[in-house]
This record gives sequence, C-alpha cells and structure tokens, in this order.
Amino acid sequence: MKTLALSVLLVFMIVQIPVNAQKFSPKKLSVTIYNDNLGVVKDLREYELPKGQTKIEIQDVAQLIDPTTVHINFKGEVIEQNYQYDLVSLEKILSRYIDREIELIGEKDDLISGKLLSAGGNSIVLQKKSGGLEMLTNLEKYRITVNSLPEGLITKPTLVCLANSDIAGKQDVELTYQTKGMNWHTEYVAVLDKDDKSIDMNAWVSIENNSGTSYKDAFLKLIAGDINRVQDEMYLDAAPTMVEGMTKGRQFEEKAFFEYHIYTLERPTTVAQNETKAISLFESKNIGIVKKYLYRSGGYSGSSGKVAVVIEFENSEKNNLGVPMPKGKVRMYKSDGQALEFVGEDLIDHTAKNEKLKLKVGDAFDIVVEENQTEYKQITEKVSESTFEIKIRNQKDEDITVDISRYLGLRWEIRDNNFDFEKVNAQNILFKIPVKAGKESILKYTVRYTY
Repeated sequence: MKTLALSVLLVFMIVQIPVNAQKFSPKKLSVTIYNDNLGVVKDLREYELPKGQTKIEIQDVAQLIDPTTVHINFKGEVIEQNYQYDLVSLEKILSRYIDREIELIGEKDDLISGKLLSAGGNSIVLQKKSGGLEMLTNLEKYRITVNSLPEGLITKPTLVCLANSDIAGKQDVELTYQTKGMNWHTEYVAVLDKDDKSIDMNAWVSIENNSGTSYKDAFLKLIAGDINRVQDEMYLDAAPTMVEGMTKGRQFEEKAFFEYHIYTLERPTTVAQNETKAISLFESKNIGIVKKYLYRSGGYSGSSGKVAVVIEFENSEKNNLGVPMPKGKVRMYKSDGQALEFVGEDLIDHTAKNEKLKLKVGDAFDIVVEENQTEYKQITEKVSESTFEIKIRNQKDEDITVDISRYLGLRWEIRDNNFDFEKVNAQNILFKIPVKAGKESILKYTVRYTY
C-alpha cells in the first residue's frame, strides 16, 4: 500500500457543466421588504412557451424562498411545482463520485487516477487500477477532474413548474413569493445646537439582503409596522454596507397602507446578495427640543440613582418634522467647537406624526441626588405614613430644574410636601425641583397609605 501526503494552497475542480437554462426576458422586478426578516418578490418575465403541457424553469430565485408561498400567474395553469436547491459544491460532487473514476492533476502536471472510495475534509482515498490504495491527506496542490456534473446538482436555485399553457408563443409569467433573509431598519443621526434648543436630523434606511440572490434594477418598497407572523425568527450576521448619498429631495414616497406605512423608492435600485445598502430617507433641520433632567425615585433610604439627560420634541410639521418615523436607533452628536462628538444614543419605536418623542442621551455628570426615608409611622392598623427627603446638588455653572418621578402604587396621599407635584396617573407623581448653580435643593414629602 502506498501513502502520499502533499501540502498546498488551493483545490480546483474541473467539471463540464451543461448549460440548458430556459431563456426568458426580464420585464419588471419588484421587492417589498418588512422589518422582520421577510421579503416579498414579484418577478415579471417573458417566456416563449408551447401550447399544452410544458415545463417552466425559473432561475435566480432567492435561495431562502418559502416554496409554500409561490404564486405563478400566466395564460394557463400550474400542475406541479418543485423548488430545486441542491447547489454545486466540491463536497457534493465528490460525494456523488464515490465508486467512480476521478483524476487529480498535480502542480507539475503529474496525474493520479483511480476509483474514489471516500472523501471528507481535505483528504480522499482512491483505489488504483493496480489494486492498491492511494490516500491523499492534503489536496491543496491538486486540481480534481471529473467527467460530468452529477445528476440532481444545479448551479442556481431553480423553481421548476409543470404547467399547461393555453396559448403558444411569447407571454408574461408573473412569479410572486416570500423569502427570508431580507430586512430593513432605520438609523437616525441628530446633531444638537450649541444651546441644546434644537437638532438637525437625518434618517437613513439600511437594507440587508442575505436571501441568496441579487435583485437588479428592482422597484423597492419598505413596510413599516409590526405585522403578525406565525413562524420563528432568524437572525443574520451583518453584511458590507453600500451607501447611496444624501439628496436634497426625499427619495421615498410615504403613504398609509392598511395599519402600517409603506415607503416606495422613487427610482429602481440594485440590492446585491450579502449587501447592506443605506439610502437616505429624509433630512430635517432646526427641530425644536426641550432638554430635561430626570431622576426616578426608588422610594427607600440610601437610593442615589443617576440623573438622566432626556430630550423631548414634537414630530409635527410646525416643528419642522411631521413625518411617520419607523423604529430605529437615534445617534446624537454635538460640536465641541472643533468637531462633532458623540454624546449618546437611544431607540425609538414606530412613531406617528404629531406624536412626542423622548430620547435618553445619557446620565448627567454634575448633578448628584441622595434619597433617604427619614420617618415611618403606623397610624392605625390600616394606615401608615412614610416621610422622604431627596437632596439634589447642582455642580454645574447654570441653574437647572430636575424632574423627580416617583411610583407610589395605589391608595396613597401626599402630605407635608415642600414642593408642588403633578399627578401623572393613578400610580405616579412628578416633582419639578429648581436648583441654583453650585447649590443644593431638598425635597421633603410624606406619603400616607390606606390599606
């Protein structure tokens, strides 16, 4: 028995692949993408078909197509359809050549031939015509040649339909199907002015295509909203990003659709496989904002949580916005006098126009809060009182107001408070505490509970 081990860089396979794809003329390709790993493809093609029973082969469909969603419209009827996706690869070809003759050609054109007994990883076992075995444990310096493509393997995912055509000649065939591997989301960039009174905002749509095919010169639509789907989610890795530059006009036409919003790109675009494409959605300037400091009271001694910095603004036309805003991440920047610096980010949900948005930028560095419960009284078996003290120290060089939010639950009454409060709802209240620059303010209040 003879053993040969070789070390290399690359394995080539030479195989004669017949070209017998059914010819067609593309007419119109439309793709609608949803927020949750779903795309709907409508592909209009022209085929020349005979009258009567025929076979229609549709290539270049998505590799992650859901075959149960396929709908084909033409002058006739579909009797049977099959989705073939057993694609050509080195491993699959070799697995189908077990007990068949193959040849390996070395770097110096030396030839090794024999019957393939096994193939796996980077090694194969051949039975030579002399009866001995050739075991190659490293194939990188060899090209592997076989006579033909094994039956059943294809180079592209193909939808094969057995159909009855009502007419002979050229006719339109419209294919519609759903596919996984397509997603879109929105990224927002907001730049605060020097006084924190307004922001300039632009929005980008990021389109991810991992469906297994490319969509050339497609008419693109995006659906914003939470649709109900009865299937598991699939999470995909990010792909390289192609950015399409900002334009002065908006590139998407937006309109209400059922209980969602639909965005139609006003020009064809190509969405390549394994690509993330970024397209400008809108740009708005001088959006008025209100910056707030918010502390969420824990209602117990020793609590000293962070004071959040929050900006609020109206999504309205009078505030230079007023557009439906798809869910996404908002990244916020501000100039330090020399360059823009990142100051924080937050997520927003789908937001209709004329609604208010709140974004947490981060936590304030120069505002310190200390909270303590200073007294507890059991008035009766069903009535108790707790007294609280919250100290707010402002180490900034400007006066501020800190909003203190407190969850109280049910059957409460505020007593002996030294600052007014707002009843937000049945279970929450809000104090607005002014604090001078470099000073401290102290909030005191008592909560009476009746059980």
